[in-house]
Amino acid sequence: MNHLTKMALEMGPLILFFAANATTNLMTATAVFVAATVIALSVSYAIARTIPIMPLIGGAFVIVFGGLTLYLDDDLFIKIKPTIVNLLFAAILFGGLMAGKLFLKLVLESAFKATDEGWRILTWRWAIFFVVLAVINEVVWRNFSTDTWVAFKVWGIMPLTMLFGMAQVPVLMKHQLEEEEGGSAPS
Repeated sequence: MNHLTKMALEMGPLILFFAANATTNLMTATAVFVAATVIALSVSYAIARTIPIMPLIGGAFVIVFGGLTLYLDDDLFIKIKPTIVNLLFAAILFGGLMAGKLFLKLVLESAFKATDEGWRILTWRWAIFFVVLAVINEVVWRNFSTDTWVAFKVWGIMPLTMLFGMAQVPVLMKHQLEEEEGGSAPS
């Protein structure tokens, strides 16, 4: 799957959620979000015959919490979804560290080759970052309008995540494994 298609499938439902909220209301936007997520996951599977783990997990949460929002006619569920997802990711990363497992390495190893120390540093940083995102989501949905929360969800969380990710590049560079001449990293 090319990068543009992958990005459209991953970002499309969120952008449609934002657009639907701007033109209708949160309940309609949530229905659009759930439907678009199901379609995006289906198209991803049709193209690649697999669904990457992160979009699958995110999609499952959209479907469950979006479904609860619609079924119970209560926007609380869609608003707390980012908090729960971020705390779950943090708990998985922290739990892995406590068990001596580098789960971030397992997910990203195909894209980046780094030492275990580098993965450990990145895992700590990302786990803490996920907790921070959860706290920020709680502050925003509890203290601002729904429209402000939706705008922050779409236009705040993604840029913050991208900036944080770019800020981690020096750690990757410092701890990267050099490629051997044959094209594989040393053991």
